[in-house]
Amino acid sequence: MTGRAEPIRVLHVSQPTHGGVAGYIAQATQDQLQRGWEVAVACPAEGSLAGRLHAQGVPHIAWAAGRSPGPGTLAECRRLHRIIRRYRPHIVHLHSSKAGLAGRLRPRPDIPVMFQPHGWSWLATRGAQRTAGIAWERFAARRAHAVICVGQGELHQGQTAGVDALYTVVRNGVDLQRFTRTDASERLAARKLLDVPSDAPLAVCLGRVTRQKGQDVLIAAWPRVRARCPDARLVLVGDGDMLPRLRGYATDGIRFVPAVEDPRPWLAASDVVVMPSRWEGLPLVALEALAMGRPLVGTAIPGLIEVVTPRVGALVPAEDPSALAAEVARRLLVRELAEAEGQAAARRALEFDATRTFARLAAITYGLATAAYPVATARRTARLSERAPGADPAIAAAGPAPGMDADPGP
Repeated sequence: MTGRAEPIRVLHVSQPTHGGVAGYIAQATQDQLQRGWEVAVACPAEGSLAGRLHAQGVPHIAWAAGRSPGPGTLAECRRLHRIIRRYRPHIVHLHSSKAGLAGRLRPRPDIPVMFQPHGWSWLATRGAQRTAGIAWERFAARRAHAVICVGQGELHQGQTAGVDALYTVVRNGVDLQRFTRTDASERLAARKLLDVPSDAPLAVCLGRVTRQKGQDVLIAAWPRVRARCPDARLVLVGDGDMLPRLRGYATDGIRFVPAVEDPRPWLAASDVVVMPSRWEGLPLVALEALAMGRPLVGTAIPGLIEVVTPRVGALVPAEDPSALAAEVARRLLVRELAEAEGQAAARRALEFDATRTFARLAAITYGLATAAYPVATARRTARLSERAPGADPAIAAAGPAPGMDADPGP
């Protein structure tokens, strides 16, 4: 591999080009570019990610790939291998399930591979498809030098499913310079911009409109919210495959808004943010809501459990419209509670500073790219999440990444 005098060359690979994964890649590549590294991203041309990369000066390499496995998967794999051969990276970072499949199906033995699920693929499936997904991850774990989990919940899910990998946890973080607590005047300004009445009790749900995100449960809960708070309004911000069906089920007080690149106006306008998800990794929307001082009502699932403590909101069982309605209505009716939780939420967000997230990711990336220990050296489940990055032998041998201390913290 490369010596320290030569900038390392990192290739990120992703099929998702919007939403949380795309935002994460944009932040990670910007951080690595600022360290003097050579960075590029292979992803489809559709979506917002390519434009964000161009604005940051990060090269985008077009990689045509569909969301789900199918007859074209082998061709996608071959296209990715051609990209890797031409770009000649020192390390490849695979994001989400499709890149994880294409990049680990036939890996090059001379290039270290990092895989970051951003939510395990089998959680979205059932029956035989779920069994096959778990079997694939158990096999493919041998072909990654590191599996990066965005939270302890994701790590636990992998271990419970029998995926024996070289794990490390790099908790998702939020840009605390961009997402800051808003006051009453900023709330009113956001509502004026978004055409929301200044005094309306407002719940906001941001995210792809899919089964995962659970907007169907929130719509089922909404009549119960309105029964307790007749003036309550709900705004669902996002696009997705369930959107046409949910529009048909919508009742009074519900508004649908297309996906937005910048969620801050909607977060600023809200009284409470709702996340009725069925599964998550560690959702960025939740961290952004906390940073802007908004109470959060979500489901008691891995990922959200790590974020939502009793003083910053409430957690309810997944797929329970009655419990969800009660907690949302409570915060719309009791403004003092929502205000107190919002203040606590902003303090809680300080524990998820993205600066630490990407410093830790850089330490792991640099250690693997420069030391490049073979994946066969340790077939074990490594709880690297409980150590500093330098505690891993390969990372310790390489030292800290340029522009950072040896131990960036958790």
